[in-house]
Amino acid sequence: PAPVVPTPLATTCPTPGVYTIPATTVTLTESTTVCGATSTEVPVGTHTAGGVTTVVEKETTVVCPYAAIETNSDVTTSVIKTTTYVCPSAGTYTIAPLTTTVTKSTVWVYPTPASYAPGTYTQPEVVTTITKTNYVVFCPFTSPAPAPVKPTSTYVAPAPVVTYSAKPTTAVAPPKSTPTKPTGQLGSSGSQWAITYSPYQDNGQCKDAGSVASDIAKIAKAGFSTVRVYSSDCSGLENIGNACEAHGLKIILGIFISSTGISGAAEQVTDIVKWNKWSMVDLVVIGNEAIFSGSCSGVELAAFIVSCKTAFKIAGYSGPVTTTETLDVWEKNAAVLCPVVDVVGCNIHPFFNADVDAEHAGEFVASQLKIVDGLCPGKYGLNLETGWPSAGVCNGKACPGKDEQYTAIKGIEAAVGGKSVMFSMYNDLWKEPGAFGCEQSWGAIQIFGQ
Repeated sequence: PAPVVPTPLATTCPTPGVYTIPATTVTLTESTTVCGATSTEVPVGTHTAGGVTTVVEKETTVVCPYAAIETNSDVTTSVIKTTTYVCPSAGTYTIAPLTTTVTKSTVWVYPTPASYAPGTYTQPEVVTTITKTNYVVFCPFTSPAPAPVKPTSTYVAPAPVVTYSAKPTTAVAPPKSTPTKPTGQLGSSGSQWAITYSPYQDNGQCKDAGSVASDIAKIAKAGFSTVRVYSSDCSGLENIGNACEAHGLKIILGIFISSTGISGAAEQVTDIVKWNKWSMVDLVVIGNEAIFSGSCSGVELAAFIVSCKTAFKIAGYSGPVTTTETLDVWEKNAAVLCPVVDVVGCNIHPFFNADVDAEHAGEFVASQLKIVDGLCPGKYGLNLETGWPSAGVCNGKACPGKDEQYTAIKGIEAAVGGKSVMFSMYNDLWKEPGAFGCEQSWGAIQIFGQ
């Protein structure tokens, strides 16, 4: 019989109403690999995707499971097989990819291997209110301590020093150096580049197109050239895209990976491919602290990045792709992430270092970004989320407040503003207060353009 594994459970709710989906537990006593599935929209022609991507530093023999398709008496089945592959030299290899030929534009669904480590996986009870007919609810499993699947890479990232000690003075001006933009790198040669934007009202509902257009006009007036968005929801591609196009702004386009994992993010890939306004896109960011939040592993994220890059390339995008994590997560996962990203995206928030006060925020961010620059040989770093809260409680020397926010952001702007995405345009009152009671209070648009 086929093994029982903790893939998200699909429950169809036939009519509107309140549904209770009972808790379920699955226990695996050994590492198990089964067929998963992914999809991508492809135009007419022959296309290659799937397979297992591995990175080696020298000649290496790799033994790995892969997903294949078998046909018997007109019945097509996805199966897991094992192959031995000799990587003749250092490099990135895709083992056992799949090929298809289509005569019209279509969505290609193909099998991918999904690996699960030993452990007990739990899908908690879910109570949900459904307002549509035949609505499908996906309930993901969680595990308190699943053993990670070890990558086959032998790449070792440089060991950076991540300690920081604030200077004992209380009145040190932030550094005044203006960053320069090396040829071919993203960012600006000045002190201002991009800001994050989420199209939500204070109650969490979506803003309409007119409200989004008004917000984007304010971003342009404040002097930003680029807007970072986290996902395609709330008609973001259309509404934010149209407003940015009207004001000549570029977009850092995001694919958000939530607690539903990689499978839950696949629809955003399809949305982006259909939108197809690549000339407006400076960078695609796949995941925002997805490993840090436990939504996926480094290996899963790397494979998803490869899959997305393939889909976007087929659709006509030739620009850079990355993910973004905190520095400590990058250091732990550089071996699997460095080979698949084009630039190194990192979220650098000085407030969450208890030794850094607002006056030293710019100095701290600059020191951390220098470490990011050295994580992946031949690839530079970008600070894709940074700022300071205007309300909350102190984290050691890091204290929130309007004056502190102004001081910190001006310091970051002076030090590395041209390579940093400011977080965020408005306060996010739809969020929970979170750690230090500050998660709602990062809105900073009022500081710029003054």
